[in-house]
Amino acid sequence: MSEERYTNRLIHEASLYLRQHARNPVDWYPWGEEAFERARREDKPILLSIGYSACHWCHVMERESFENEEIARVMNEHFVNIKVDREERPDLDAIYMSAVQAMTGQGGWPLTVFLTPEGIPFYGGTYFPPVDRHGLPAFPRVLRAVAEAYRTRRQEIEKVGREVLDHLRAMNAWRSSDRDVTPELLEAAYRALTEQFDATYGGFGRAPKFPAPMVLEFLLRMYLRTGEADALKMVDHTLTRMARGGIYDHLGGGFHRYATDAQWLIPHFEKMLYDNALLAHAYLAAYHLTRNPLYREVVEETLHYVLREMTDPQGGFYATQDAESEGEEGRFYLWTPEEIRAVLGEREGEIVCRYFGVTEWGNFEGKNVLSVPRDPEVIARLEGLTVSELEAIVRRARRALWENREQRAKPARDEKILAAWNGLMLRSLARAAVVLERGEFYHAARRNAEFLLTVLRRDGALWHMFADGVAKIPAYQDDYACVIDGLLALYEADFDPRWFRGALALTDAMLERFWDTERGGLFYTSAEHTDVLVRVKEAFDHATPSGNAVAAEVFLRLYHFTGEATYWERAQAILRLFADPMRHHPYGFGRLLCALDLALAPAQEIALVGDPEAPTTRAMRRVLSERYLPHAVIAFRRIGDEEAPRLIPLLRGREPLRESDGRPAPCTAYVCQNFTCHQPVTRADELERLLPPMPSAMA
Repeated sequence: MSEERYTNRLIHEASLYLRQHARNPVDWYPWGEEAFERARREDKPILLSIGYSACHWCHVMERESFENEEIARVMNEHFVNIKVDREERPDLDAIYMSAVQAMTGQGGWPLTVFLTPEGIPFYGGTYFPPVDRHGLPAFPRVLRAVAEAYRTRRQEIEKVGREVLDHLRAMNAWRSSDRDVTPELLEAAYRALTEQFDATYGGFGRAPKFPAPMVLEFLLRMYLRTGEADALKMVDHTLTRMARGGIYDHLGGGFHRYATDAQWLIPHFEKMLYDNALLAHAYLAAYHLTRNPLYREVVEETLHYVLREMTDPQGGFYATQDAESEGEEGRFYLWTPEEIRAVLGEREGEIVCRYFGVTEWGNFEGKNVLSVPRDPEVIARLEGLTVSELEAIVRRARRALWENREQRAKPARDEKILAAWNGLMLRSLARAAVVLERGEFYHAARRNAEFLLTVLRRDGALWHMFADGVAKIPAYQDDYACVIDGLLALYEADFDPRWFRGALALTDAMLERFWDTERGGLFYTSAEHTDVLVRVKEAFDHATPSGNAVAAEVFLRLYHFTGEATYWERAQAILRLFADPMRHHPYGFGRLLCALDLALAPAQEIALVGDPEAPTTRAMRRVLSERYLPHAVIAFRRIGDEEAPRLIPLLRGREPLRESDGRPAPCTAYVCQNFTCHQPVTRADELERLLPPMPSAMA
């Protein structure tokens, strides 16, 4: 049989995930009117399959079922088959994932949903095996049962569909809390999180265990707010265990998607841009607060991984790297003792195997995921080495093993560029450039911002995705919010008004396209997205932060920059809208809890006026960059610059103080707290005294 015989419509799609299914014998359609028109014309149900290119079990189901001619024949005979990339169409994924969770109590990818020709879901699940296995029904049996039910029990199916649709609409009919949001909500959320915390291995809950960077940053905020030492201990324990676990790539840097166990040892091997952006930011915040060198190392290695492996020549960042290579999960990352000794020699090979927990029997299918299961001090003592001698050996070994690993077949890379994920990485790079004083991070952030504001913006509007040289799909609300957030972070890194101007313009566009004028909050889709069953309001954080949560924090930051009450009111509306679920499910609201913390904090508005190259200016900027100030906004005006104060009201009326000889001071700092200002100062030590005190444990 020729490969051409099975080429289907997906061959013309920009999505790598869809093109990966273009040679299946399944008669796949992309999402669109052509598929729905055929379903209505032939009165057939729709089989909707949603996944993404880095998803291991998506590939498994493809190999087992979608490449199986007999199973494909059943699919083609009884259904109109639609394949969707969840990263390309997160709006569809959110709707149909919620439907399957409502019907079955669980969700995940690959997502398999059966729809009426009108797109209404009536049955679904996730992965189905080709034969009955592990309590899961065989996919062919499911297909025949659904097809038979559609033919013979239509009224029942339509009833289920109406109930599911009603449920989806009710899920998104959020109602504002009657109570004001107060610090008590933060304290209740903190108490609930302490009960979910895994004191043994760090993190929250049991296996599988996902990083929770937004929750960790909330705990850092609570430590600043209350001085509660346990909040910082939870963060430190989690970050340390993850950094030493197999979820972290000890040779190439960066994090895998999640751990399949509670110990952070065995990862699900795909690498996602958003995980690495969010975790780099969380480790950076923890480093900023504690100066723990391990955290700095993780931030630098993670960001260098992104710059090395995930950066487009135009400045955008790619979406994912696959879990598989050469058809095997994790193959690229696994080692045997023999392989390590072949690279390093017998003596150093044995030391490094002990350091990384590599054994003859392995920890994953007979091979080894690298981790650091014991403290280096213990390994050094066992090997008769000093800690510095061990560190030198490990440093050389990591380089040699990485160079050897580079000769292996690499996991596939999905080179689509997504606006929201790029906004997350832009924020992390911009903040790291300031805190770590690393020029390469700043230059990467600037190139990314230029890419986002030119290639992914047209006529004032953002586009969701760039692939194969084309920007496509009108942006979703989280695309806007995350890009705005990244632009504001970059503005505070170099004070180029272009980034602030871009943030303001995109904020106006976001409000115009997504704001719910009746109940408050932001819809996930705009009126341009006409092919969705319901307009979802994104409330919970999932793997990425909720678009509403990012927007709330963006509005608060813009309020402190501009004094515009509208921004404050929009943020308060979002906080009230989700106050009750935030109280009851704090793990799902880490980023919104950070926004609430900012809304309730004694926030600082800091304006600098002076010569950007003056030593005093640099000293003041260093004072600010060395302090963890999540409640501060910082603006800068060159002496004589008239544009900056027009753009940023925080700078209006801010003139340099005069020295005793009548000349303007090299730099003058105006420090305000919720718009009540101290006397301006002209020295770095004076500025430092005006900043909020650190908790006693960190002072």
